[in-house]
Amino acid sequence: MKRPGETNSLLGSLQQSAKAKPVSAIEKLIQDGPDRDLCRINALAFAAKHKLDEEDVIAAFLHAARLGIFDMSWNILCPACGGVLDSGATLKTVKQAEYRCVLCADGYEPTLDEIVEVTFTISPRVRRIAAHDPGTLPWIDYYRQIFWSSGVDLPDDEALAKWVKETTLDTLELSAGEKAALSLQLPEGYVIVFDPVLHMSQHIEVKGEPARESQSLSFVMTRNHAPAGIVQMRPGPLQMTLENRSNVRTFPAVWVVSDKVHDLVSKRRPFLTAKGLLTNQTFRDIYRTDALDVDQRLKITSLTFLFTDLKGSTELYERVGDLVAYDLVRAHFRVLHEIVAAERGAVVKTIGDAVMATFPTPDRAMAAALKMREALKDLKGDLLLKIGIHEGPCLAVSLNDRQDYFGRTVNIAARVQGLATSRSIFATRRVVTDHEASKLLRSNGIAATPEKRSLRGIAKQIEIFEIP
Repeated sequence: MKRPGETNSLLGSLQQSAKAKPVSAIEKLIQDGPDRDLCRINALAFAAKHKLDEEDVIAAFLHAARLGIFDMSWNILCPACGGVLDSGATLKTVKQAEYRCVLCADGYEPTLDEIVEVTFTISPRVRRIAAHDPGTLPWIDYYRQIFWSSGVDLPDDEALAKWVKETTLDTLELSAGEKAALSLQLPEGYVIVFDPVLHMSQHIEVKGEPARESQSLSFVMTRNHAPAGIVQMRPGPLQMTLENRSNVRTFPAVWVVSDKVHDLVSKRRPFLTAKGLLTNQTFRDIYRTDALDVDQRLKITSLTFLFTDLKGSTELYERVGDLVAYDLVRAHFRVLHEIVAAERGAVVKTIGDAVMATFPTPDRAMAAALKMREALKDLKGDLLLKIGIHEGPCLAVSLNDRQDYFGRTVNIAARVQGLATSRSIFATRRVVTDHEASKLLRSNGIAATPEKRSLRGIAKQIEIFEIP
């Protein structure tokens, strides 16, 4: 531990900000955990391991990051192999339209609900770990702690070492400027020479008659390199020269692509996505306008929007007076905020008496809507809440100094809410037919009634479900 006085002070502040159980688990990890467990922490896996509520754990890590106990990292992932293609301290660093994985030879758009994960690494001011200086990590630890994402469910050290031995022809550690030569026997199939530090690769298709004489191949590692095509070679002996012309240590390996490779990287576990964080109320409360740059337009493939509005609020002011009406409206906002947070959503903004909220999945939005409708019964003043829900793709943007959302999905959700005139909740087919949302409605004995409706500004009629 570094600077115990300062660390104790930071942990004391964390105890005041987050719930006791996750804070206690975090303190124990900082005090006793091995170095690797403090690098790129998967908050969801941490919650599962300690049998803690996910939202409480995420909130604790967010508060800890804000205090400087942890460094938050936004990692661009390859969905195929689970490797980290790029990493930054904020979402503002995600600037490219496409990120390419040289191991898988494919490119990916950085969608926030699939390809961007958020992890937490202990700050060096609190505790120094080996991953703070990746150049000191052994070969296998570099792959485990730096290259593979927290969503890849890796086996223990012994099993991983055995897997590497079975799937590679050779592995190397080359210092800056170092050169080495390998003598290999190429098997028929597909072979990849790959370095995870500089993200360089050479793909080799091995086929044809076995070579009688030794073949040769050179692999030069540099900071600036052009993508390499596929090399055709024959099974048999190969003399390979590897040269590290960069100023950092590299970890090239010669991988034999097989089912064993696919089996390892396909074993995944849940991880905290960028979408999961952007729709988290604690994150929005703590970081407010820090999430996105004004020129960023980042895609989310699926997000659920819930809009509410108070019906007859003008009449309410006339009926009970300004002071009482104002208190009732404030109480209604407080209740809605609490319900949204409890269902793992986030309030994006309020406009007059209306609320715009987001949820990671339709069932969470539906659960929130049902709770909101019941909660408003307990408030005096005969408040009637109009609710509309829709799910679909959208853009995460920065608008009016606020992290906001833009697109057709948002517009439809707002228009659906505008259809509501009673206690009935209105939702689109994509929401009502969601497996978990439909199960929730059935468990509550609710049958949704479909009808075709026209929405202002939307060309085609949309099937809307009324939830009585």
